[in-house]
Amino acid sequence: MVKTALRAFVEALEIEARALGFVAFGVAPAAPDAARTARLDAWLAAGMHGTMDWMEGRADQRADPQTLWPEARSVIALGISYAPAADPRHLADAPARGRISVYAQGADYHDTVKKALKHLARWIVAEAPRLGLGEAGVKVFTDTAPVMEKPLAAAAGLGWQGKHTNMVSRDHGSWLFLGEIYTTLNLEPSAPARDRCGSCRACQDACPTAAFPAPYRLDARRCVSYLTIEHKGPIPEDLREGLGNRIYGCDDCLAACPWNKFAQTAHTMRAFLPRAELTAPRLDELLALDDAGFRKLFSGSPIKRIGRNRFVRNCLYAAANSKRPDLTAQVGPLRNDPDPAVADAARWAWDRLSPTNQGLGDVS
Repeated sequence: MVKTALRAFVEALEIEARALGFVAFGVAPAAPDAARTARLDAWLAAGMHGTMDWMEGRADQRADPQTLWPEARSVIALGISYAPAADPRHLADAPARGRISVYAQGADYHDTVKKALKHLARWIVAEAPRLGLGEAGVKVFTDTAPVMEKPLAAAAGLGWQGKHTNMVSRDHGSWLFLGEIYTTLNLEPSAPARDRCGSCRACQDACPTAAFPAPYRLDARRCVSYLTIEHKGPIPEDLREGLGNRIYGCDDCLAACPWNKFAQTAHTMRAFLPRAELTAPRLDELLALDDAGFRKLFSGSPIKRIGRNRFVRNCLYAAANSKRPDLTAQVGPLRNDPDPAVADAARWAWDRLSPTNQGLGDVS
């Protein structure tokens, strides 16, 4: 009788989740997983997390849901599609424009996904007693907590972790925002998805900075997303050219995945529709941003969290890679920027944009 009630509950839960805009749904055990823990430990031991000390500091909670919350028995894994209407690599040949990762062109997904998760969590709390399952404890997470979202999503059958280490879905390609609800309910797990990457290595070959030392292994220290978002200070010179005109994140390994041909443009969440001013922004305008202008432009955007200095630093690397001497008008004054990383990037860009400028350094 209890199994029947649990099965009916999960079926109703999935219907409610899909009504809220979630296109992928599954259940994974909250129990420890030795293989998952070993992979995380090896990755951290190799230093591939770079300066993301927060990944190492709570590694035990990240590896084991029950270390984070001992009462957890099941993980409800969910995905919302943000599949773009066009190939995000189309700006590769537009050097005077900056490339912003698809996920950051609309509203901050953290807020949108968490709102939907909380709504679903309230539904669980209300419906579990009504179906005779007793009280249900719940906790919701999306991205910011010490949760191994991708391995849990794979265990719940949402897809598999591809060779680019991101989720791949047969129905939604590489374009899923993930969220989780930990619950005290002991729900029947979904069947894990089968890895369908085969011999394909399109994602690895697409990486502009060779951030994949092996299939299914990412060295974040070389990843454009890490470098433009998480890394503070100057980016190593040997990696700057590989950034191209990418100024916030990178979609190349995701966009290269052949499974994307099955993904349909996301229409369920209007919040994820790209803002016109972020789809192909002009580098000369972005280089002129002061702190107030940056905050105004990126209000409600995930880009806001990296701050003006790191963002303008990224734009200066893009300007340098553009080979557009006309951008020196915006680059020049930034050589004396109060932020050392901005000033360093500006000097590097100044030298690359005009060979006659080499060696001139600051202009006080």
